[in-house]
Amino acid sequence: MTNEALLASWHDTPTRTAIEAFVAAITDEASADFVAPDERIAVFDNDGTLWPEKPIVIQVDFTVRRLGQLAEENPALRDQQPYKSAYEHDFTWINQALLKHYQGDDADLGLLMHTIPHAFDGLTIEQYLEDVLAFFKTAEHPVLKRNYAQIGYLPMIELLRYLEANGFTVYIASGGDRDFMRGVAQELYGIPPEHVVGSSFKLEFKEHGDRVDVLYKAEMEFFDDGPEKPVRIWSRIGRRPLIAGGNSNGDVPMLRFANVLGRPSLRLLVRHDDQEREGVAYDDGAEIALARAAERGWTVISMKNDWRALFPD
Repeated sequence: MTNEALLASWHDTPTRTAIEAFVAAITDEASADFVAPDERIAVFDNDGTLWPEKPIVIQVDFTVRRLGQLAEENPALRDQQPYKSAYEHDFTWINQALLKHYQGDDADLGLLMHTIPHAFDGLTIEQYLEDVLAFFKTAEHPVLKRNYAQIGYLPMIELLRYLEANGFTVYIASGGDRDFMRGVAQELYGIPPEHVVGSSFKLEFKEHGDRVDVLYKAEMEFFDDGPEKPVRIWSRIGRRPLIAGGNSNGDVPMLRFANVLGRPSLRLLVRHDDQEREGVAYDDGAEIALARAAERGWTVISMKNDWRALFPD
C-alpha cells in the first residue's frame, strides 16, 4: 500500500506535508537526516490524541461506574468526592479536577488518584481485564453515541500504520491506566500490549496452594503524566523517541524528550477545533502546549482542517 493510501483520511495540507517530508528524510539513506530503523521510535499519548477525552475520559467513565456501584452499596460514601460525582452521574467535579491538573493545581486530582485504586482493590489481573472488555462491549460515548470501541481517531490510526510501514516501532505513552489500555489497544489501534506505557496501580503476588495470582492493590504506583512520561518511556523502551504526539500540557515533557541535539525529531500536537464532528472544541488544558508549539515550530494537527474524517465508518 502506498503512503498516500495509508493516509487516506488526511487532507493534503501543510501538516500532512510536514509529516511526510520528515519521514522521507529520515528513511532516505542518502539523506543527512537518515535514522536507522532500530532508532525509529514513535510514542503517542492516548486520551485526546488517539481517542476523545471529552466530556469525560473513557477510563474515568469506566472507573466512575465502579465507584458509583460502591456508593450504591455504601450510603456513607455518597457525600464524599469523587464518590458523590459517580453516584449522581455528574462528571463536573471530575472534569474540573483534570483541568486543574493541566493548569498546575493537583489538589483535587490527588484526591481522585487516591480514590480510584480502591475501585479495583483485590481484583486479579484477569478479572480486571474481563471487566474492561465487558465495558467496551456495551458502553458508548455520551455525546457521539458511538460504542467506545469505535471512536479511535481514524487519521491517527492511519498514521500509526504509516509509521510502521516506514520502519517505526510505535508505542502508546499515556496518563491512562496501562492495563486498561492493554485490553483494547491491539483491537483498536493495532498496538500490542507490550507497547503500552501508562499509569499503574500497585500489584501484589498471592499464592493459593498450587495456584498463583497477581492482584491489584488500593494504591497508585505512579501517574504517567507530565515529567513522569519521559521517565517511564526510558524505563520501558530504553530509547528516546524520534516522533512524539500529544494534545495537552501534560504531554509537553514527552514532546521535549524527543528532541536530541544533532538529530531530527517531529513533535505533533492534536488540536480539538472541530465542534461539528467531535461535539466539542477546546484548548483548555493545552494552552502551554500550544504556546510552546508556536514558539518551537512543533506541528499542530487541526482536526477541522487536516482530517477528512474523525472516526471509522
